[in-house]
Amino acid sequence: MFILSGCAIIVRGQPRGGPPPERQINLSNVRAGALARRAAQSQPDTRDTPDEPWAFQAREFLRKKMIGKEVCFSVEIKTPQGREYGMVYLGKDTSGENIAESLVAEGLATVRREGIRGNNPEQARLCDLEDQAKAAKKGLWSEGGGSHTIRDIKYSIENLRNFVDSMHQKPVNAIIEHVRDGSVVRALLLPDYYLVTVMLSGIKCPTFKREADGSETPEPFAAEAKFFTESRLLQRDVQIILESCHNQVILGTILHPNGNITELLLREGFARCVDWSMAVYTQGADKLRAAERSAKERKVRIWKDYVAPTANLEQKDRQFVAKVMQIVNADAIVVKLISGETKTIHLSSIRPPRIDGESSQEKNKDKDKRFRPLYDIPYMFEAREFLRKKLIGKKVNVTVDYIRAATSGTDIGPGSIPAFPERTCATVTIGGINIAEALVSKGLATVIRYRQDDDQRSSHYDELLAAEARAIKNGKGLHSKKEVPIHRVADISGETQKAKQFLPFLQRAGRSEAVVEHVFSGSRLKLYMPKETCLITFLLAGIECPRGSRNMPGGLQEAEPFSDEATLFTKELVLQREVEVEVEGMDKAGNFIGWLHVDGVNLSVALVEHALSKVHFTAERSSYYKALQTAEEGARQRKDKIWANYEEKPTEEVVQVSEQKERVANYRPMCVTEITDGLRFYTQDVETGAQLESLMETMRAEIAAHPPVEGAFTPRRGDYCLSKFADGEWYRARVEKMESAAKVHVFYIDYGNRETVPSTRLAALPPAFSIRALPAQATEYAFAYIQVPQDEDARADAVDSVVRDIQNTQCLLNVEYMGASCPHVTLQFADTKEDVGLGLVKEGLVMVEVRKEKHLQKMVAEYLKAQESAKTSRLNIWRYGDFRADDADEFGYNR
Repeated sequence: MFILSGCAIIVRGQPRGGPPPERQINLSNVRAGALARRAAQSQPDTRDTPDEPWAFQAREFLRKKMIGKEVCFSVEIKTPQGREYGMVYLGKDTSGENIAESLVAEGLATVRREGIRGNNPEQARLCDLEDQAKAAKKGLWSEGGGSHTIRDIKYSIENLRNFVDSMHQKPVNAIIEHVRDGSVVRALLLPDYYLVTVMLSGIKCPTFKREADGSETPEPFAAEAKFFTESRLLQRDVQIILESCHNQVILGTILHPNGNITELLLREGFARCVDWSMAVYTQGADKLRAAERSAKERKVRIWKDYVAPTANLEQKDRQFVAKVMQIVNADAIVVKLISGETKTIHLSSIRPPRIDGESSQEKNKDKDKRFRPLYDIPYMFEAREFLRKKLIGKKVNVTVDYIRAATSGTDIGPGSIPAFPERTCATVTIGGINIAEALVSKGLATVIRYRQDDDQRSSHYDELLAAEARAIKNGKGLHSKKEVPIHRVADISGETQKAKQFLPFLQRAGRSEAVVEHVFSGSRLKLYMPKETCLITFLLAGIECPRGSRNMPGGLQEAEPFSDEATLFTKELVLQREVEVEVEGMDKAGNFIGWLHVDGVNLSVALVEHALSKVHFTAERSSYYKALQTAEEGARQRKDKIWANYEEKPTEEVVQVSEQKERVANYRPMCVTEITDGLRFYTQDVETGAQLESLMETMRAEIAAHPPVEGAFTPRRGDYCLSKFADGEWYRARVEKMESAAKVHVFYIDYGNRETVPSTRLAALPPAFSIRALPAQATEYAFAYIQVPQDEDARADAVDSVVRDIQNTQCLLNVEYMGASCPHVTLQFADTKEDVGLGLVKEGLVMVEVRKEKHLQKMVAEYLKAQESAKTSRLNIWRYGDFRADDADEFGYNR
């Protein structure tokens, strides 16, 4: 039902399969004031007409009394033009309230007295009611004018945005005056009577397209959607929340006691969600998505032909738990399913950081530099690291949103499009956190915008848009106006010269932190060293891993058995994990060799234990040799993998050979040049001493002839250079650390001492005097069979004694065994042939390190005997007895 005016009513029948027919009934024998009319645009001579007095009040009287109520009517007269006049009653029959009589009694309509027939009781009744209203001065008969002004917001308020903002998103009482289509209405805002056009936030219904001839063509279900809204809201008292203003269109939500029309339209399949206005919807976008999802699942109305993006997937493939094995990109991960299969998952609806056109041109100009997306695209590294630290090795929940079909690329012209394989796009959560949303909120990814009819998107698309809006507002990541972070990462893989310079640093560092960037094979990896900001190729020490297939000059070399299994094992254990490495050396190709530990597991030992590698003979001098032997023996006994066809050799009666015949004593003359605070010492080989003296003389003569320009040399860590020592002479050195231009730490490679100098005391090392011309002459050693005291005072006493006895003197040196970082040796005085280390033990300045090798037992026994003598005499560290008896760690000693 719809009230046209105080004397004209539109009535509808019951809907049956669509909008019902309508009839306009004009009330007989009465006349109410005409409502305002806008001038027709096709007739430029016409003008707007205002409300006649009490016309609006008459319309409101009928609206409040009749809208939504059941009525009956009788038609008395039908004109040749088709207008029908009659009586309208509230209720199912004519016994109900007569609407015309009620209007006249309230003074809101006048009676047409012309042509009154005396025998017509209805007309007589109306005349009596009019007389009573006049006497009571009601409505039209009152002294007030009853004027009423409705202000069209399009003309009264110049700035729609300011008008909407002034409402502060609070509910405003309103009357729905007109329904243009299911999602656009004209509303009268109370109490100020502003007339506004409101589009429902977050949705869009099918519309009526206006043709060139002025006719309208409805889209499918447009008429049904319009009737759905009309039948529930037209001329009803509602509340409206004005939420935003977009391109001169006011967006809002209509609240009715019986429900929210926005959600109802979606649930019944009369509307679809729209992204551009969803963000301003104040009642919860998730409710709208859920309502739309319900309509899609039931395939009602506009969704009758809807096919879900994952309709062809079984439930177990739509939602599952998996373990993250690799971060491929800022929007793609590799997961391992319960079945053991690996699958690449793309995060739905987000785009990783990209390089803009201008930066891309700059990269193209610099052809000498290889483009590395991870480090060269702004925020790509931060995005990858966020995902790596959050997900790698963890179990996540995967909900597949859609499958993006494969696309074929085009290579024609500058706008070439790359080909993409089929992609599984999903929402990935861990601990209830949507990873894509977390990425976007930190400004490390952006949200993809879709066509309105594109249903292949994230099931949490609105949360992604909201997260992006927050990131933009707070200037996070990609949306920051600050300078983008720059990652200068040196790739020294295969760079032999750079690797040689870098090797001593890694050897001295002991265990260094690293991230495994790539796994080439079971024992060959690429590592990123965060502290050193470089990439290195790393080979596992102590093992012989099966080789994979390789392209050789003679053709493709086939892979050895179990090479793929070894590679997969290493990938699952360490790929993109934070690990610790111990570098022992390097090969000719510039690859570093050493031990890798992850979560307390030695990868070399793990490969051997799982029968995916054999122990290499070079492991014998390592402290991990026993663990490797035990692991290999277990795998061999199980006859697992590479040991599947292993057969033990028959035992033969042979004479057992001892581990090593005897200790080898091959003393060489050395000159001790430097002794460190940790009781390590550096020596020069006496045999090459003449070469060093000759080189130094020639070098200094050239420097004197061509003095270096002060400040011309810019030192960098690892550089070989010349350094002016405190004696005023120039020596060969290597830069170990750069604190500032005034504080450069250098190591004198021919003498073993260190110094901190300003960069002005450094100069470039001429090629004729480089380490290729003569290798570094200072070699580091440690005393064999000796345990250095941890107590600082005790250690200082031992160092002082050694400095006094052998500093800058010639001694005889014999290598006894290899240590973790340098050879352990015994020293003899050149004249007396007395053992320097044994003398320290006898004086009670150091303790004995007990070695278990059989060929060393004679020397160990001699050292222990000297130690017992020192303890008995209570010399130096033994002055208070055997402090080790109580395991007194608090004193800095260990048993």
